[in-house]
Amino acid sequence: MLRIVAGPPPTLRGDGCRTPAVTPEPRYLDLASWPRRESFEYFRHYDKPYFNVCTRVDVGPLRQALVDCGQPCSVMLACHHLVLRLSRQIEPMRYRIEQGRVRIHDVVHASTTVLRQDQSLGFALLRHADDLPVFARQARAAIEAVRAGQVPFEPQDDGTGVVHLTTLPWIHFTSFSHARNWGREDAIPKFAFGRFEPDGARLWMPMSVEVHHALMDGLHLGRFVQAYEAALLEPLGWVAASSA
Repeated sequence: MLRIVAGPPPTLRGDGCRTPAVTPEPRYLDLASWPRRESFEYFRHYDKPYFNVCTRVDVGPLRQALVDCGQPCSVMLACHHLVLRLSRQIEPMRYRIEQGRVRIHDVVHASTTVLRQDQSLGFALLRHADDLPVFARQARAAIEAVRAGQVPFEPQDDGTGVVHLTTLPWIHFTSFSHARNWGREDAIPKFAFGRFEPDGARLWMPMSVEVHHALMDGLHLGRFVQAYEAALLEPLGWVAASSA
């Protein structure tokens, strides 16, 4: 049985606004009982321990569900929300390497690229919310602040409890590679989304997912992609639930 162990006493951040008075104690995998320990030790020493898959998903039903439910949310923001939603369900997407240990985040947020008004690049932190309208409202405000140049260039520091998102609405790509700072403990999953392409009743969107091989295998990433495809095929279950 896989055991979870508590981490060292938490260190409170000093920004005085976004950190609660009491920070939950970090949780870590007990590596001694983890069936993937050998794979973890093997792949984490690779110079390039990441693997990437690129696929396309049909967002046509999602676009229609947003209209039918009267959701004031773009298809792309709903896709971002779905990444965070499914990351809560599929635990390896919340694993991160910290000082040789595997931390389990209870929830992850999203750091996304934003094209600013002067056509330069910025970064917005999109905080997780179970409710789609709440997520979309907060995300739009965060993105608009970056777009207007009201936020410093450096990505907001939320530790390793994030996923990285980027969107290329100009390209219907079939392959993707991310810029990397080759630190072996950079285990944050990275997603890329591309230009929509209509095909009869379907609306295809390319999606790339890059993960750290020390933390998961093709089996785990396959489960995530299959869950993503299933949620897009029948989106009313999670889009309409957020409208109630």
